[in-house]
Amino acid sequence: MTEFLARAGRYLPILLEGVWLTLVVTIGSVILSTLLGFMWAVMTWSRITVLVIISRGFITIIRGIPIIVQLFYIYFVMPDIGINLTALQAGIIGLGVAYSAYQAENFRAGIEAIDKGQIEAAQSIGMTDWLVMRRVIMPQAVKIVLPSFGNTVIMMLKDSSLVSTNTVAELTRQGQLIASSTFDNLTVFTLVALIYLALSLPLTFLTRHLTKGIPRHDLCSGHPQIIRVVGGHQGHELRCRARRGGVHHRPLGIGQVDRPALH
Repeated sequence: MTEFLARAGRYLPILLEGVWLTLVVTIGSVILSTLLGFMWAVMTWSRITVLVIISRGFITIIRGIPIIVQLFYIYFVMPDIGINLTALQAGIIGLGVAYSAYQAENFRAGIEAIDKGQIEAAQSIGMTDWLVMRRVIMPQAVKIVLPSFGNTVIMMLKDSSLVSTNTVAELTRQGQLIASSTFDNLTVFTLVALIYLALSLPLTFLTRHLTKGIPRHDLCSGHPQIIRVVGGHQGHELRCRARRGGVHHRPLGIGQVDRPALH
């Protein structure tokens, strides 16, 4: 054990240099995949035939190709058509584009979980599609998507190790370099595994914490029954019937349920 700790002390500073690049790749690809995934989901939700075909075609193609092949394609093939990227740029773009297909499915599921009656009720009072998305769909969809979004971020953190194949000196690559020069595979890859665990555990706990904050009695998530829409220019509200009975009032665009009011 003493010898293990002594070797770990020598390797750890080098491995921590790779942690920085691991975080850069993960954060960059999470931002890119979220933006692209939301765009694909909105294009699908728009029901405009051309946009739906484009988004579904992209998602189908991306999900059918292994991520590592996509990374190779961006880094090794794109220069042949005049697009030269650094290994880090190719890694972030490759991972971000690949995971945007999965993020799109998460967002699409969240959007489609919103009862159509709410959307029709909001449109009936003159709301534009963008206003419906911003004030009716998004506040509820974010809560629904949050658990799967957190899991996707954790998967992206672990899959950031794939960019080591493009020579990005992130955590796994640094471990490979140390192991190839010292042949101390046990110590090196035990440290690499522990560092990945230390990085992913806070995300796991954060996701659980945020999920616990979602009120289970939020009747406007799930399948509420729209009773009617009331209100004026500043105070529209939907009335939804909870599965447990009773009628609740929910102001549009606010994610929390007001005090239950039984009729």
